[in-house]
Amino acid sequence: MDKIDDTDRLILKLLQQNARFTSKELSAHLNLSLSPIYERIKRLEKDGLIRQYVTLLDKDLLGFSLIAYCHVSLKEHAKPLLKKFEEDVLYFPEVLECYHVTGNFDYMLKVLVTDMKIYQDFIVNKLATLENIGHVQSLFVMSTVKESVELPI
Repeated sequence: MDKIDDTDRLILKLLQQNARFTSKELSAHLNLSLSPIYERIKRLEKDGLIRQYVTLLDKDLLGFSLIAYCHVSLKEHAKPLLKKFEEDVLYFPEVLECYHVTGNFDYMLKVLVTDMKIYQDFIVNKLATLENIGHVQSLFVMSTVKESVELPI
């Protein structure tokens, strides 16, 4: 990967704010011609700095009103069992994020569902059915103070 410069950083910052910016719009923002902007974006994609372009949806308007952070402890910590848990959790659409963490728990999941009944179903009929689950503790979001997907570049 080539080193990124200030222009690359500005391109990345602008694309984080609006992934629909065209090369032409970016060139106007940065006072550069179209061709170098296009080439920079292609290089940033090729180098993996831009992984994908997504559309952010309004979870509330779609009826997803319950966010839970689910702390999971496993019974055993052998590498194959850790990998198996990680592979299994990938198939749960309710899990938006999964982190292997330090502390009293092994994993932290961010779970998004429509209501408590659906969350209970997720815990009982999905998460608890995985082998090697030792303990689960849930924290529920009461309100969102800040939510961002922008990296501080």
